[in-house]
Amino acid sequence: MDNKLERKYGLFTAICMVVGIVIGSGVFFKAQAILEKTGGDMPLGIIAWLIGGAIMLVCLLTFSFMGQKYERVNGLVDYAEATVGPRYGYMMGWFSAAIYFPAMTSVLCWVSARYTLVFITTANPNFPMTIPAAQGGCIIGPECMALTLFYMCLMYALNAISPKLAGKFQTSTTVIKMIPLGLMAVVGLIYGLISGTMQENFVTTAQVASVSSSPLLASVCATAFAYEGWIIATSINAEIKDSKKNLPKALIIGGLIIVATYLLYYIGVAGGASNQQLIDQGATVAFTNIFGNFLGNVLNLFIAISCLGTTNGLMLGCTRCMYSLAARGKGPDPEKYVQVDPKTNMPNNSAIFALVVTAAWFLYFYLSNLAGTWSGPFVFDSSELPIITIYLMYLPILIQWMRKEKDQNIFRRFVMPILALCGSAFMVFACIMSHKMGCVWYLIAFAVIMVIGHFVNKNRKNA
Repeated sequence: MDNKLERKYGLFTAICMVVGIVIGSGVFFKAQAILEKTGGDMPLGIIAWLIGGAIMLVCLLTFSFMGQKYERVNGLVDYAEATVGPRYGYMMGWFSAAIYFPAMTSVLCWVSARYTLVFITTANPNFPMTIPAAQGGCIIGPECMALTLFYMCLMYALNAISPKLAGKFQTSTTVIKMIPLGLMAVVGLIYGLISGTMQENFVTTAQVASVSSSPLLASVCATAFAYEGWIIATSINAEIKDSKKNLPKALIIGGLIIVATYLLYYIGVAGGASNQQLIDQGATVAFTNIFGNFLGNVLNLFIAISCLGTTNGLMLGCTRCMYSLAARGKGPDPEKYVQVDPKTNMPNNSAIFALVVTAAWFLYFYLSNLAGTWSGPFVFDSSELPIITIYLMYLPILIQWMRKEKDQNIFRRFVMPILALCGSAFMVFACIMSHKMGCVWYLIAFAVIMVIGHFVNKNRKNA
């Protein structure tokens, strides 16, 4: 049996991977969260989007330099291993497999289900729901939970059975998701200027239950979820044609598209509804105000498809995590997880592990973040904290890159890595200030999972 993955993705697919994974649910529901955190201060929200985008771009550019030099199985793990050492590379891989990818994928499956039900209940207000949509049925109802699990299994099956089809699905959904974003950016701006809504939103605030004590920091932290995902594209560097050339191009081009799209969309939404409406009802109200109930709801369907594209991209990276460890002879039972199906060219055992852990993280997300059933200790936001953790784990990689890579020019070796260091450290600081005690509970859970990762590693001596 050939245990190597084929190079099946070109530059366009890689760009779509970067854009498609990052642009998805975050821009739709984090825009509302940022308005809440700032008390409806639109200019402050724009500053938060700019800071988050700048941090993403400097990190992205720095890691694109690493992508030109290091290439093995999984980009981020490769970079950690080459710069800091095999032990750190393993821990980065285990974190990706046990926390980062599955936690993010579980949240995106729920968001996809949520927006699907928003489309259905808006098109048919009499659609039977155990909990009516007006009372949060699209968020915590059993229909939403069942659809979440269905999407989770569907994305797993799509990637496990046909990775090429998963790549085409990623490309298609990336193109589709740009339609509502582009329309809102252009039409919303024009509509807002003509109606005066845009000008009003920039000078007035809104009534919210509570404003964060550090609104800018809390808002930047919220943008982390919306901007996160570009690093996932590096997980398929062994499957990208001419990876050392095409992966850095995909990261840079994709990153620029993302920042421009987010800023234009956020401003466009401000033209479609008042800050108060956006906080109370979300971006959907802006779509319906501008395009009418019918077209506005059709755009909700595009949003649901957009979220599914992001979910697919996350699952694509998630299913390969254990394989990336096993290919190095590390992790639990590497002989099992290194196997690649000769017909699908997919590491199916690694994919099964991903599905099980993703389901476990969804159970936690539902109990602690959605239903509120779990209200005791160890309650934290599993949609944001794993992302901030990865910014923290970038720090040793960036420091070692500057220390070791003496053949790089000053810009590549020092300027961009230092900016990436500052940006990553700022994200960590913003998270601590925003989540406070939640960070403590998360770090305890993180430590336990990482210790488990150490003991299940069959190759601990060389890890």
